[in-house]
Amino acid sequence: MPYEWITQPAGDDAHKAELHLWPYRSLLRRDFVIFIAGTSALVALPLVAVLGSPVVWALLPFLLLMLAGIWFALNRSYRGGEIVEELRLWDDQITLTRHTPGKPIQTWAANPHLVREQAHENGGPVPHYLTLTGGPRDVEIGAFLSEQERRTLEWELRQKLRDLG
Repeated sequence: MPYEWITQPAGDDAHKAELHLWPYRSLLRRDFVIFIAGTSALVALPLVAVLGSPVVWALLPFLLLMLAGIWFALNRSYRGGEIVEELRLWDDQITLTRHTPGKPIQTWAANPHLVREQAHENGGPVPHYLTLTGGPRDVEIGAFLSEQERRTLEWELRQKLRDLG
């Protein structure tokens, strides 16, 4: 699952629970390089037939532009998947921090005894939209997760908040 609960050693200021969430990535960096190399080889294959003629210079800019477009699109998509959400639970506070590349860090804090998770089956941007309510405002959590992962996360959050209270 693209999230994990972190266990902390007991201490004076240790939080009770910590959750890290991130979007699922089907294309790893190594696979990204392999894909670009393979695409380059397949695109260059037709150039072998016209090698040595002026036609190669007419086709080459378009093929390079296509490869640059694929690289740019995949790289931008990959950077968009670098979102990380961190949820921390203490006895007297719950915080949610969202790190989005290229944007300021967003934080939310509330009293954990007043917070409850709420799933919206319909009406949200995604099915089974999950929010935390009870603080200064309602915040979404794990919108990039799949529907089944949000359902599992809802149950786990409910257990952690109940154990805290």
